[in-house]
Amino acid sequence: MSGPSDRLRHFLPDRFESLVSGVRFGQFVSVGVVGAISDNTVLAILGLVFGVPDLWAKAAGIETAILVMFLVNEHWTFSTMGATGRGPFLKRLVKSHIVRSGGVTVQLLVYWFLTQYLAIELVVFETDLWFIAASPIAIAIAMVVNYVFESLFTWQVHRDGAT
Repeated sequence: MSGPSDRLRHFLPDRFESLVSGVRFGQFVSVGVVGAISDNTVLAILGLVFGVPDLWAKAAGIETAILVMFLVNEHWTFSTMGATGRGPFLKRLVKSHIVRSGGVTVQLLVYWFLTQYLAIELVVFETDLWFIAASPIAIAIAMVVNYVFESLFTWQVHRDGAT
């Protein structure tokens, strides 16, 4: 009996088959949850405690999450990929930021749309918390972009028969 990942493999060129790794995707999502917690914590603290405007607080949260997730991915999700040493590590960190810029752009656009364009309020104890509730929606959409681009460009899982 074939599952969804088996059916998807038929549509992907062989070099991209490693993207369908259920284990790696599960690890990536788990790391994403850690990143989302980091992102939303920074967003909430900057927005609620320090009064930083929503989009600036969100940008700071995203950068925090990128650093946290890169470190966890480096040591867990993609720990067997890439060369060791400070130089290759820094190269992957820079590449990760460049690669994630697509996901960051998607996340900020979705977040902007949800918080600035739509007239939604989520008032709890006389405080509108929609800016926090909208964040996980934007994160989930950007996660797919990040997974594909990080897998292909930062850790290059399609090379050397990696799975």
